[in-house]
Amino acid sequence: METRLVPYETLTAAQQQQLSALEVHPEQLPWCGDIYCALNSLLVNPSPGIKGFALLADEIPVAFLLLKRPPCLPHWADEHSATLHALQVDHRHQGLGLGKACLQALPIAARLVWPQIKALELSVDSANVTAMGLYLHAGWVDRGEAYKSTTAYERRLALALG
Repeated sequence: METRLVPYETLTAAQQQQLSALEVHPEQLPWCGDIYCALNSLLVNPSPGIKGFALLADEIPVAFLLLKRPPCLPHWADEHSATLHALQVDHRHQGLGLGKACLQALPIAARLVWPQIKALELSVDSANVTAMGLYLHAGWVDRGEAYKSTTAYERRLALALG
């Protein structure tokens, strides 16, 4: 299976329609949201501070994520970073290493959009053990608590860009 991470705006109309059918497992919704909300935040009020990316597997969208920069950067993030949000892998394609593929391709994709950024950051609920493992295994570094969520403390992770 050949994968590549592409900006949302480069998707064909057919790929955009396929992406809109992306679904995560119901228990993942509190952590990553659904594709409707992610696309809504990208498309309803377009901003140069938010970019969407789709992971294509053999040209079919199987995952999606958002990156944010000022003025959309969360309060806990460093101003020289971009933050990762709403990483979603379609439930029919989970367990195939596609989340890892997104994270591996992300630094290059992010620097193509915003060459000035120094790091990528994200926050993850400490109870989301699977996501924490994925990020830490991919080289992200735990920088400490970002803020208290409704269920636990969010951990702030960072990936320096060289």
